[in-house]
Amino acid sequence: MNGRQDLRKRTKDFALRIVKLYGALPKSAVAQVLGKQILRSGTSVGAQYREACRAKSNADFVTKIEGALQELDETQYWLELIAETNLINPERLKGLLDETEELIAMFVTMVKGVKEKTRVLKKKGVIPHPSALIP
Repeated sequence: MNGRQDLRKRTKDFALRIVKLYGALPKSAVAQVLGKQILRSGTSVGAQYREACRAKSNADFVTKIEGALQELDETQYWLELIAETNLINPERLKGLLDETEELIAMFVTMVKGVKEKTRVLKKKGVIPHPSALIP
């Protein structure tokens, strides 16, 4: 499986884990408010990554990946709140928190890489299609 397909699967699996987390939350008002927030942000990551894979320009790609990064950061925030309020045992959330961190690191690396490659190629007078820059 190539890097793009692997990340598509990984972000989809992440969304599925978020959906399962939402289903496991207590039915209290607080849990449901936090749950709806994390459901929205956590499932948006993969959708934004897929949009980025079809970017029309390097700038469009970076913008979409940065949008996914914002959603990951927000998801991390909701996970922390869910853990710190003990709505779900914090140990059960460790894997999701770790995956959030890993995805953030990967997306940050992608953005930096595309920006650097674009800068270098522009100096050479070449403007590549974004698909040539995506890891």
